[in-house]
Amino acid sequence: MLAASRVRLLLALLLLFGLAAPAAAAVEIAFYSRELGGNNFPHAFVTLRGTVDETGEAVDTSYGFTAKAVSPAILFGSVAGEVIVEGGQQIARSDRQFSLILSDAQYRAVLGVVQAWRDRAQPSYNLNRRNCVHFVAELARTVGLRVEDAASLMKRPRSFLQHVRAQNPQLGDGP
Repeated sequence: MLAASRVRLLLALLLLFGLAAPAAAAVEIAFYSRELGGNNFPHAFVTLRGTVDETGEAVDTSYGFTAKAVSPAILFGSVAGEVIVEGGQQIARSDRQFSLILSDAQYRAVLGVVQAWRDRAQPSYNLNRRNCVHFVAELARTVGLRVEDAASLMKRPRSFLQHVRAQNPQLGDGP
């Protein structure tokens, strides 16, 4: 009977300490692509979800970079660009390519890149030099991933992100 009491006490203490331990906090960055379809051109973006360790701040947002107005002008040179927040519907109809957990420092660095792209002088979007794939490539580098700017992939979001995943075996084989 004494042994059963000790086991219950030990279990109660373990439960108590388990509940008192801080919850694991982390922000996940996920890289998405969407191919041509409907009224959309191909696109790449990231989502950020989780909790910042240092502050406890809840994070649930997304960032992509695009031309402010999609018109034939994007085929001929630079046009006004903007960082956008993707809505739930756009995220749902896009393909999650891979994700990883960020340290607080990496999360802050990601926000710094997003702000730098927001602050670029206009016109800032260029289909050949500064499009959504270039944006996610910079974010991937910022979080420590190996990234090659293969010219043949810089207008092909899904193929580019699959190439990044292949260069970074720690990401695994699938989303």
